[in-house]
Amino acid sequence: MTTYHHVTEELHTIRDWLRFAVSQFEASDIFFGHGTDNAYDEAVWLILSALHLPHDTLNNFLDARLTSTERNKLADFIAQRIMQHKPTAYLVKEAWLQGFKFYVDERVIVPRSFIAELLSEDLLPWIEYPEMIESAADICTGSGCLGILLANSFPNAKIDVVDISQDAIDVANINIQNYGLQEQITAVKSDMFSALKGKKYDLIISNPPYVDAPSMATLPAEYRNEPQIALGSGDAGLDHTHTLLREAAEHLTDDGLLIVEIGHNRDALLEAYPDLPFTWLEVSSGNQFVFLLTKSQLE
Repeated sequence: MTTYHHVTEELHTIRDWLRFAVSQFEASDIFFGHGTDNAYDEAVWLILSALHLPHDTLNNFLDARLTSTERNKLADFIAQRIMQHKPTAYLVKEAWLQGFKFYVDERVIVPRSFIAELLSEDLLPWIEYPEMIESAADICTGSGCLGILLANSFPNAKIDVVDISQDAIDVANINIQNYGLQEQITAVKSDMFSALKGKKYDLIISNPPYVDAPSMATLPAEYRNEPQIALGSGDAGLDHTHTLLREAAEHLTDDGLLIVEIGHNRDALLEAYPDLPFTWLEVSSGNQFVFLLTKSQLE
């Protein structure tokens, strides 16, 4: 693997390293899509997080000189980002969603979800009184990020975050502890609803695996560094969504809501369920990625 250690004697300040990283990223074939969409933001994130500096303090430290240990660390990270296409989130062990910082590593998918946007508004107008939500579940939770956003929106709710992967459960527990939410959130190892017999929730959310087979075959290398079980969901990308639609009703209270993210599979979903009255929720990228159904509609 190419390393960048030959430059460590020439690059002294954060400004030097920022300029170098942006140049290297621009000249490479890396893919942005795990928290940033351009070389500059990616470089700022990688460098400040690697040096344990707050993201909003760049200008204070641009001319700060780095130790040789710090320079070697940055050289390593830049090499891994470019040569191995390793997402920056895995290098610096953090990801951001709606202003919340989460611990992540290779055991979980890097958090990204349109549902997070909806939770930032407490699911208004679908939920009028957040304090009335007493129980909620996040199915296919990964790092536990959406469960923590649920706890922030619905402080009275007992929340289960559910995943088939023990690795994901372990990472979710790190995040639950980091936010001091052990009393409110429980991580449950379960294949979808299988370990939730008899449990009912006012709200079930899910950002399940939904990449279809043709798309899985052409994903950028960055995504291949993520757990593949967290991405693919059968030929049409709907295997997990079928389970949610089939089984959620028995786990919802009478006025319960199901909210599911499905990526680019809206047409396939509507074809499979022509009679279900989906409500499509508006997010920054449009209104074809997240649907809502009530318990009565599911029945």
